[in-house]
Amino acid sequence: MTRNRNSLIAGAMALCVAFASCWPHPRDALVVGMELSYPPFEMTDEEGRPCGVSIDLAKALGEHLGRRVLIENIAFDGLIASLKTGKIDLIISSMTATAERTQSVDFSDPYLRTGLCLLVRKDSPLQSIADADQAGRTIAAKKGTTGHTWASAHVTQARVLVLDKEAACVLEVVQGKADAFIYDQMSVFKHWQRNPDTTRALLTPFQEESWAVAVKKGDAELLRQVNAFLRDFRERGGFEQLGDHWLREQKEAFRKLGYPFYF
Repeated sequence: MTRNRNSLIAGAMALCVAFASCWPHPRDALVVGMELSYPPFEMTDEEGRPCGVSIDLAKALGEHLGRRVLIENIAFDGLIASLKTGKIDLIISSMTATAERTQSVDFSDPYLRTGLCLLVRKDSPLQSIADADQAGRTIAAKKGTTGHTWASAHVTQARVLVLDKEAACVLEVVQGKADAFIYDQMSVFKHWQRNPDTTRALLTPFQEESWAVAVKKGDAELLRQVNAFLRDFRERGGFEQLGDHWLREQKEAFRKLGYPFYF
């Protein structure tokens, strides 16, 4: 995967982005909440600085709005509460727009399509979520994610093991302690690539999802600005460039597998 950025992304890079270290924040700052533990979307580089798809997207949004961007690193299940209390201005954290979440926040137009699927052991006989939802089996889910929500609502026979960390869920499958890990396509694909000798990816989604930017309930003006930015960014090829930069291998692999790419 190349580390060279094209002109569109390079322009956004000129914008100052840093961890938000205090609250309240400067009035001109756009404070973006995300959990920096979901590469290549939200993560930190070797020097501890925020980087990834969502950081570049936040930078481009800040440039569009003429506002300085500050990143708040917040556990995923605390993001909505932080938005509601005004600690942050919006959320860009690979968050799926769900009916339940829209009771607490307003979502932008979708910017990425994905779906829930399964990571299983390489030697597992499982071929579907129905196979996994059987008595005596265990399905791992990360706390606060749509996989957790879906499993709580739909898994009736298997045991649902809820863990705080994505890596812990993967380890349960690798070690044979869980029969499956329910998560989004991109992550399942990534963990399969990292553990090809012990895992297998069932990549056909059993629930379609889309990611969106979340703003405070009723903040119609910021929502309008975010949607205008997303349309402009897409028309200028911004999402295509983000995919080429951060997800080149996945993009090519999905093309070969016959799956539509996310953006």
